Amino acid sequence: MPIYTCATAQGTLRPGTKGDLAAEITRIHAEINHVPPAYVNVVFSELPQDSVYVGGDPGTPLLIGGWARRGHPQEETTRLALELSAAASRITGIPERRILVVIQDSPARSAVEAGQALPDPGQEKEWLRQQEA
Repeated sequence: MPIYTCATAQGTLRPGTKGDLAAEITRIHAEINHVPPAYVNVVFSELPQDSVYVGGDPGTPLLIGGWARRGHPQEETTRLALELSAAASRITGIPERRILVVIQDSPARSAVEAGQALPDPGQEKEWLRQQEA
């Protein structure tokens, strides 16, 4: 259900780092938002060096954009962003000052997976029962 896109300039991430970062994003999201890890999607986008700018100058930030279903408590969403930033820095070696994490949300019914509108937070078990029927 949730989607995380990690965008960087080519060469910013060391080989093997993507898998470690994807696993940690998955773990953190599943723990905080109380969903199975299999629900979490992580995508990496490495752009040419001349396609990433910070403050109008070429840069090498790590930009992590996430989407989640609206309805999670704001305190948990803030905790999620903070933990993702710290984990991304720890795993990649990129200082947190060069990491931006943004969690956006919208109503669950605005997204469709497996041909079905997504359930509101806390309604996953009923949604899964309907999927299996």
